[in-house]
Amino acid sequence: MTTLRPEGRYQPEADQYGGARQFDGARSYGGPQYGEGTIGAPYQQTTPVQTVPEDAWGVYEQAEEPLPAGPEYPWLPDQTLQLRLPVGAGVPDAESVAPTGGRAERRRAAQGRTAIRSGNGRRRAGGRAAGRVRPKESAVVVAARAVGELCITLGLVMLLFVAYQLWWTNVQADAAADGARNKLEQQFDAAPPAQPGQPAPDPNKPEVFEPGKGFAIIYLPKLGLKFPIAEGTSKSAVLDKGLVGHYPGTGMPGDKTGNFALAAHRNTHGEPFRYINQLSKGDKVVVETAAGYFTYEITGGIPETSPSNVSVIKPVPNGAGYAGPGRYITLTTCTPEFTSKFRLIVFGKMIEERPRSQGKPAAITGG
Repeated sequence: MTTLRPEGRYQPEADQYGGARQFDGARSYGGPQYGEGTIGAPYQQTTPVQTVPEDAWGVYEQAEEPLPAGPEYPWLPDQTLQLRLPVGAGVPDAESVAPTGGRAERRRAAQGRTAIRSGNGRRRAGGRAAGRVRPKESAVVVAARAVGELCITLGLVMLLFVAYQLWWTNVQADAAADGARNKLEQQFDAAPPAQPGQPAPDPNKPEVFEPGKGFAIIYLPKLGLKFPIAEGTSKSAVLDKGLVGHYPGTGMPGDKTGNFALAAHRNTHGEPFRYINQLSKGDKVVVETAAGYFTYEITGGIPETSPSNVSVIKPVPNGAGYAGPGRYITLTTCTPEFTSKFRLIVFGKMIEERPRSQGKPAAITGG
């Protein structure tokens, strides 16, 4: 609100109530005393006059209750002027306007506030209730959702299984194979050398090892690999532990004749024979035992044959092209990769037997 004071001395024309007449729409003067002269008559008004700012003048709406005249509004006649609000300002709600009338008016105002609160509460409660209501789904939608969740679950299970097979089994098998190989190397190094005059082993009584026990190490120099060899081809006791298994009943490296037949996984569980398909004629394979080193030379193989073709591990293996008995080696594994539909066969023939006292052969040292 703006309080206006006259700048000069003048005597405005008094109205019928003794106050100063309003000179324009934005300035009105009551009867305060200023300086030597007196503005207004017949009474003296010392309280500044409250007026509406100039920018708020315009079209007004009429309020419901008239502004009462009294000591606080001495310049207004009783019930002649009413409270006027600018258009668009709105009317205060029942909660923000305190009742100014008697007991009946205050009761009506309290009832109005209660009704407003109750209405808002019902609206809010109704909104929450409406938000919780879900349309009924058809049986087809429910079934489709169940099938989708089942497929996702099965997919995750399969993914975990593949990760286990292709990665974790290799981790476990490599650890087991490394331990077995290190143990064999320690045993070989600690074995006393053969003494002169010691009787040679009886060829009719070949050395026999209990199933699952390691007794030799195979080297694949071209591939840069070496793995321990254990007796038997049990999947759980030998092959799944990353070991190369010896077919029971087939020849041993120290035998004068025979076929030293071996098997190992091509994929998963350490994958000892994964890359034997890369071996070609003339490549070397070395088998180390407590007695010494036995070097074989690859002569050929069979890219794919039936899993039931046991003739390839006979003393003179079928399909190798050998004319008669000899000291042979046969490597077998699954093919194609990640399947067990067929078998991949690699044949070799012994070309050197070297005692441990003479050191490792050139095929291992590269000399």
